[in-house]
Amino acid sequence: MRILITNDDGINAPGLAVLQAIAEEIAGPDGEVWTVAPAFEQSGVAHCISYTHPTMISELAPRRFAAEGSPADCVLAGVHDVLDGTPPDLVLSGVNRGNNSGENALYSGTLGGAMEGALQGLPAIALSQYLGPGTRDLENPFEAAATHGVEVVRRILSLTDDGTPDYPLFWNVNFPPVAADKVRGTSLAPQGRRHGTRFSAVAHLSPAGRRFLWVKGGDQRAPATEGSDVAGNLEGRITVTPMRADLTAHDALAAMRDAFA
Repeated sequence: MRILITNDDGINAPGLAVLQAIAEEIAGPDGEVWTVAPAFEQSGVAHCISYTHPTMISELAPRRFAAEGSPADCVLAGVHDVLDGTPPDLVLSGVNRGNNSGENALYSGTLGGAMEGALQGLPAIALSQYLGPGTRDLENPFEAAATHGVEVVRRILSLTDDGTPDYPLFWNVNFPPVAADKVRGTSLAPQGRRHGTRFSAVAHLSPAGRRFLWVKGGDQRAPATEGSDVAGNLEGRITVTPMRADLTAHDALAAMRDAFA
């Protein structure tokens, strides 16, 4: 198997090393793992692409490349340049430092990489490691992902997407904020939303007196809808969420159709 991996934390991020190990086991001794990852951190860029300016790409080692762009840029570079137009069998993105469950999924560059893989017609999975008090003192905070990642990826690859061909599935996997031996199983779960919390902007003054804004994340332990990815992660479970790039509110179409008849 030929696997392309990327992330949004950057080419030197520890989570990418965890993903490399997962990918190598999935690919097998006769497989290939190719890395195209951002030269610098690209957290929060979602599915951004560098449409209005070029992306520089550098080969750091055999099958290892850094691109000055977003995770989606990296997938485009991997598929259409690095792999010379011969697509990989699988795209893996992560392992993100921090969760991408709930509303975080909408901002995530990690999911942006997987989404671009799906739009290129490739099986694609995003993997993220929820962090919290249960991971703070671990020697490897990515322990849950490193231990259970291969099994989860293999289970996903055994599934068949029999839905709409227009927008193929990609997968959002979140490992809970606990040690590997505390994981309470794996659940298929819908994307949730944390109640009473959201991203915000906070103003600070620089030493020169100039005013800057920092984006601030919400409480990552805020409660969410029962049965959702957030709830499952906070209960110690790995969650797997099938997603598509179709943003249509299909549930609203029928109710609103008369207004536009």
